[in-house]
Amino acid sequence: MHTALTSFGAIAGSVITFAFGIWPQSLTILLVAMAIDYMTGVAAAIKEKQGLSSVIGGWGLAKKGLTLFVILLAHQIDILLGSGNMTMGGAIFFYLANELLSVVENCGRIGLPVPERISQVIEVLRTRKQDKD
Repeated sequence: MHTALTSFGAIAGSVITFAFGIWPQSLTILLVAMAIDYMTGVAAAIKEKQGLSSVIGGWGLAKKGLTLFVILLAHQIDILLGSGNMTMGGAIFFYLANELLSVVENCGRIGLPVPERISQVIEVLRTRKQDKD
């Protein structure tokens, strides 16, 4: 059992390294934001008495998974072009801005105030995203 677990860990680590190269802090923050967005979305649905839907929840998780595939693709483009992590970094920040905006919206739906500093950071990310659109 121990050998199988170790082998699984090694394989998982290899796949993650292939997919994303080095693991930037921005990717960790994105994953945390995705988890918080999902949890606050569930909380908002419960508070608003909308009920929980496995279809809506599954679609939300699928979108988050597809987001990670786009970031994987961006990393592969960086390798192809020799551009460091520029494409992947841009993709991560794009999706991070979307996740943070969704978290703030969900917090508003459940009546949870958002700290001013987080609101300021989100506004900066929103502005950067609009400048690129």
